[in-house]
Amino acid sequence: MSTRVDDWVASYGRAWEERDADAAAALFSGDAVYRDHPLGPPHLGSEGVHKYWSDVTATQSAVSVRFGSPVVSADEQRAAVEFWVTMENGGSDVTLTGILMLRFAVDGRCSELREAWHFEPGRHDPPAGWGL
Repeated sequence: MSTRVDDWVASYGRAWEERDADAAAALFSGDAVYRDHPLGPPHLGSEGVHKYWSDVTATQSAVSVRFGSPVVSADEQRAAVEFWVTMENGGSDVTLTGILMLRFAVDGRCSELREAWHFEPGRHDPPAGWGL
């Protein structure tokens, strides 16, 4: 278990629930690469993360973020963590599930984030045993 990664993940979740682009951007290094889609262009640097978060969270409300237990490399430079989010998006209930693949800079900020996710109408609870 890595306290540093756990703290980063918790801060990321709070920033999402609060739709706080400043708090989200502060979690990323100035040269970070943030890929919200494997085939889309990356959001670059903390400024790119800030713009992306400002745009994507603008239609979200009543956001509830849950994370599974992170899987962390021995050197704590890489981690993967499942997420399960319920929210209103554009006035409709939705569930967003996925995984974050993370690489960290020496200072503990994220230098690379890659997402894989699935979006489903309605609010759904995770299955038994999820996130362990």
